[in-house]
Amino acid sequence: MRLHTGCLIGLSALLSVGCGTTDWGASAILQPWRRPLLAQPDLPHELVSFESDGLRLEGWLFRAARERPESVRPEQGVPAWRGLIVYLHGIADNRQSGVGVARRFVPLGYDVLTYDSRGHGRSQGEICTYGYFERRDVTRALDAVGAKRAILFGSSLGAAVALQAAAIDERVVGVISQSSFADLPSIVRYRAPWYLPPPYVTAAIARAGERAGFPPSEASPVASAAHIHVPVLLIHGAADSETPCQHSQRIFDALAGPKRLLLVPGAGHNDVLGREEVWREIGHWLAAL
Repeated sequence: MRLHTGCLIGLSALLSVGCGTTDWGASAILQPWRRPLLAQPDLPHELVSFESDGLRLEGWLFRAARERPESVRPEQGVPAWRGLIVYLHGIADNRQSGVGVARRFVPLGYDVLTYDSRGHGRSQGEICTYGYFERRDVTRALDAVGAKRAILFGSSLGAAVALQAAAIDERVVGVISQSSFADLPSIVRYRAPWYLPPPYVTAAIARAGERAGFPPSEASPVASAAHIHVPVLLIHGAADSETPCQHSQRIFDALAGPKRLLLVPGAGHNDVLGREEVWREIGHWLAAL
């Protein structure tokens, strides 16, 4: 079950072949590969679409049972409704990675919403701003399903979006952040191939901001952390070579509210959610929330 991808795949791929212009570097940052939506989920679901900044975004809503039939006793395993989880995918991914989350949590009584981020899947848009505009998309998604409360569960880029959204939307009551970067400029510089001159990378970041109309330094989960007062569970692979776990440590240190950092020994960027012990920890954290 694929749940996420590494952030900034486009940057590593494009810059590593030696593209020597600032504009091409900016394109690598802003325009990730669009992974096609290949199949419909085999779980009962509703199609969801909504507008944000003039773009139409599309997703799926998986609903848990709203009421317990009188003929079924609680001990028979029909759970009460527990709330909404919004799953936010990684870069170059799409809503399909949220189906696995729905399989786990719908039977426990949670609704699960998963949607294609702008510039991904079947959603409109061509530009990724790493949470700067995407955090507003989360607000529009909550509006679209009439949510009064929600838990955000983000992977990689999606984790960065979740943290930035939690800082501005009071309906967010908790965040599960898996393998987030701390801020856009630092992860771009880390991911850029070692042989690229630092001034080129800096210029590409600046050009990306000019083209997309946002300040790259403000695509920053670590800056948002000071404004988050709800519980946050940070999960990161201790052996993550794509986004080192120090990024989550920086976010953890900056968080203002209840927080927990789970470092997973031996796990990298894309396999941290492949361990049942991690899912057990997520389950315990959700139960306490």
